[in-house]
Parts: sequence; C-alpha cells; structure tokens
Amino acid sequence: MNNDLHFKDSSNSAYKEAFSLFDKRGKGTISRDCIGDLLRAVGQNPTLSEISEIEESIPEDIGFDTFLRVLNRPNGFRSVGDHADFIRGFQVFDKESTGLIGVGELRYILTNLGEKLSDDEVDELLKDINTKDGVVNYGG
Repeated sequence: MNNDLHFKDSSNSAYKEAFSLFDKRGKGTISRDCIGDLLRAVGQNPTLSEISEIEESIPEDIGFDTFLRVLNRPNGFRSVGDHADFIRGFQVFDKESTGLIGVGELRYILTNLGEKLSDDEVDELLKDINTKDGVVNYGG
C-alpha cells in the first residue's frame, strides 16, 4: 500500500490542529461521528450521503492517519462553490429576476430542500443580513 499521502495543503499542521480540537479525550483519536464536522472545519464540503458512506467504512475511533486518508480520498469532495455559483442558485427561485428573494421562501428552501438546515441554523445565517423589508438581496 502506498503511504505517500498527497496533502491538499502544503503543510498538514492546520489539519493536525483541527484534529486535535476534535480529540476531546486527548488520546490521538476522534469518534467517527465527528468526521463530517472535522472535514467541514478544514474546508471540505461533504454531503450527508458522503458522510454516511465514510462513517460506514471507518472504525468507531479514528487516528490522524485515517483522517488524512479520508481527507485525500480518490474522488475528493465537491467544492464549496464560488460567488457566481450561489447567485445562479438564487436565480432559480427568483422568477422575476429582481435580485431579491423573500425571507420566508429562503427559509423554506434552506429547511426543506437538499441538505436541510435547522431553523436555528437559518437564524444564524440570516442574523447579519438586512431582512427588514422581508427580502434578501442576493444580487449585491
């Protein structure tokens, strides 16, 4: 087996630091239940389906080397997307092309479609956005 891991980052110190933050017991291992959160903490964007698949393929407690193998899996993870990707996503729901989307509609989309968010997660997302007119200006 080839142990030469190709890191996505030239230094794995950030990965080690993130891993150690999730190592609550200080034993050099984390629970596989934390793998999705840890992957997101280091900038990956795994889907719930990918997380389930990963959790089924790894032991209950995993060490840093196993985490690196998951992180560097052959097919990788989908990218988070850039600004233009998010604009195109909003435009699907903006039938009148106004650059605005209703807060209620946005909440419905985020809590009912795709990778569903909780109401608390949506509240956190919207807390710094001007929604006083009942709409979110996604265009600018």
